[in-house]
Amino acid sequence: MPARTRGLIVGILLAAGAGSRFGGGKLVARLADGRGVAATTCARLLPAVDLVVAVVPAQPGTLEDELRAAGAEVVRCGAEHPGMGVSIACGVAATADAAGWLVALGDMPLVPTAQHRLVADALRAGAAIAAPVCRGRRGHPVGFAARFGDELRALAGDEGARALLARHRGALVELAVDNDASWLDIDTPSDLAAVNHRLGSH
Repeated sequence: MPARTRGLIVGILLAAGAGSRFGGGKLVARLADGRGVAATTCARLLPAVDLVVAVVPAQPGTLEDELRAAGAEVVRCGAEHPGMGVSIACGVAATADAAGWLVALGDMPLVPTAQHRLVADALRAGAAIAAPVCRGRRGHPVGFAARFGDELRALAGDEGARALLARHRGALVELAVDNDASWLDIDTPSDLAAVNHRLGSH
């Protein structure tokens, strides 16, 4: 469990999903450069925050090893493949005295460090909730100030923080970005191929 997170902006990297539409193992699937999907996401999140906590399944394995090597601290969460809400609650509970959290999805390796930093800096500047928005669509990561800790720890199921965001819509600071990577995730092998194509074109 992470130690001494008081006053820190913590990145919660959600990496406990089963990846059933992918056929399993999507977070350790290889990108075009040979790195794992979740490890790449972690590496892009890490410079923007004070600490990254990766929430992984209870059963240890290659994913946990790759995330530790990428610089994350790891929290194992309950069931073998807990839902998104449970995963967020696990990560926040393990860092309960943080100043705020960036909730990032492990299967979104295209989100650049600058975008993570934009959200983290909004929290540091006093935003209650912050998220990037591209062409009117909210993306990732989503940042939450410490005042939402109790509600985040109470999350359950697989809906993530959607209901919390709906309740506190007026607190959301929208950060305009010109990058649709903020909502491109990897759910299927064809998604992985599309991400690799984008990586190869840069």
